[in-house]
Amino acid sequence: MEETRMLSWGVFRSLLAIVQWWGFNVTVIIMNKWIFQKLDFKFPLTVSCIHFICSSIGAYIAIKLLKIKPLIEVDPEDRWRRIFPMSFVFCINIVLGNVSLRYIPVSFMQTIKSFTPATTVILQWVVWRRHFDWRIWASLVPIVGGILLASLTELSFNILGFCAALFGCLATSTKTILAESLLHGYKFDSINTVYYMAPFATMLLAVPAILLESGGVVTWLYTHESVGSALVVILGSGVLAFCLNFSIFYVIHSTTAVTFNVAGNLKVAVAVMASWAVFRNPIPGLNAFGCAVTLCGCTFYGFVRHKLAQQPGTPRAPANRDVLELLPLVNEKQDKA
Repeated sequence: MEETRMLSWGVFRSLLAIVQWWGFNVTVIIMNKWIFQKLDFKFPLTVSCIHFICSSIGAYIAIKLLKIKPLIEVDPEDRWRRIFPMSFVFCINIVLGNVSLRYIPVSFMQTIKSFTPATTVILQWVVWRRHFDWRIWASLVPIVGGILLASLTELSFNILGFCAALFGCLATSTKTILAESLLHGYKFDSINTVYYMAPFATMLLAVPAILLESGGVVTWLYTHESVGSALVVILGSGVLAFCLNFSIFYVIHSTTAVTFNVAGNLKVAVAVMASWAVFRNPIPGLNAFGCAVTLCGCTFYGFVRHKLAQQPGTPRAPANRDVLELLPLVNEKQDKA
């Protein structure tokens, strides 16, 4: 009886973790799209900078004041030699994600971001000469094919938004690969990761945001009809972006890698349906089919990685990558291979 109760609690905890992760992730994406489209606040650098400021403050409160997680001490030299390069790529990744949301529908952006496993494999193969099992390459076929089909049939196709999302996949892959080498020896959780990376990212974004978008922001403040409520939405998206990090930490410790992979792909489907319900952007049948094929390919990719990791003698990647692949607004799926 006791074992049954424990099993039921474990299942309930996993479901609760997944649902709240879905909620934060989808809400942040929808809010960002709402900010760009409905509030006419077309400044992705400023939005990203606000997210990083909120994340910096939130991580400080969580570690220093609430002491939810102990602070992982990092040598000052390592902060610049290891964490700063990660923050730079992390910053580019988030900005590209917001730029893509500025120009293309959420459904199309989420489909393109599912290309990240393919860019990770190709980048490691081309640059680092790493060899992969043929099943890994086979799993990339439906991912690439589905994205091509979705792109060809997307009614709201925009080349700038498409390129931003595609290069965002490349930035996510680079961040993932760098994490394995730059953060070797530091077992970061998501809160400590944000604690160290968000201030660097804020510093990197502040100057270009001021130089490129400050004039437009000032004009928007003077001309927008409901500035107060709009600012609440913008700041709220930043707070939820930090909450998303905290939810990721909870999910990682409540589910298995396979469950997380499947849940991650279902999350994309939930985001697509939610965006359609809110924005009513047209989704042709072939476009939806391409998205479904891509998600099936991502699920198969995660399954293959998990199976290969179970084979004797297969090296396992550092745990750092599991957290770093899932920072705010990043749609890379987790695998613990």
